[in-house]
Amino acid sequence: MGSETELSFSEDLQLVEVMRLRVQSLQQKGQKRQDGERLLLPHESVYRLDFSEQDLSFLRWNVSLRGTGRFTVTGICQLWTPDLTNLMTRQLLEPIGQFWRNAGDPEDSPIKCLEADIQEFGERIAELAKVRKVMYFLFAFKEGATKEKISCSLTFNKNN
Repeated sequence: MGSETELSFSEDLQLVEVMRLRVQSLQQKGQKRQDGERLLLPHESVYRLDFSEQDLSFLRWNVSLRGTGRFTVTGICQLWTPDLTNLMTRQLLEPIGQFWRNAGDPEDSPIKCLEADIQEFGERIAELAKVRKVMYFLFAFKEGATKEKISCSLTFNKNN
């Protein structure tokens, strides 16, 4: 039987900076985005998962949110290289992970999510881990959620 491993999402600050500079550059030059290009919005950030093991089975999401708000996690099928920083809409994976706590919900109440979607998404991540050492994700923070208020990781079973 395999043992469990927990992988935490970490913000890729360098990639986020490059993507923010792309938005700034387009605005300054008065240019439009490329057809199909997905620009990074101010309330979004790029995170990564690094896989030290690649033969994994998804077990569960570990998510906490202090206070109220909503955040979404979208997988990106792109493998970034320094000369390929433009995110294209077609590279965003389905389903997405949606997590929230409404105003009026007790602070100790479990965070809400679309369970079937996050289960399928977790299984998809485990599948992609078989061929990837790193995977990127777009996190969007809304309705009071901020990156300082969330913690997000995945637990997998090691199959070897």
